[in-house]
Amino acid sequence: MSEKFSLEIISPENILIKDQVSSAIIPAFEGEMTILPDHVSLITFLRPGIVKFTGSKEAEYFLEEGIVEFSKNSLILLSSTVLDVKKLTKEKIAKMIDDCKSQLSKNDIDDKISYMISHKTEVLTRIN
Repeated sequence: MSEKFSLEIISPENILIKDQVSSAIIPAFEGEMTILPDHVSLITFLRPGIVKFTGSKEAEYFLEEGIVEFSKNSLILLSSTVLDVKKLTKEKIAKMIDDCKSQLSKNDIDDKISYMISHKTEVLTRIN
């Protein structure tokens, strides 16, 4: 059994994180999921939440929806929004929550979008 696996967190602009980690907790669409070395291969969707990992450092990042792939001890997270939790200010979080509430107040959003925005609001409230 391997002791570590590779982790890459990628946004449209660049690779934000590339590290060898011993574990990662990801906000999968189905719920929080812990990935350990030699985990079964998977492809799934991200929902808004916090990814936590332990590698050369312990870190937490807020991600919005995206895609997860784990195969052959390589975890790849693709998301349009990746924010270091330590660098999020209370003002930035409050603005993001207000934006979510504004989107939820619209009558023409479908159930999936409503679920994702509601979950994003919940996670941001916990961070704040």
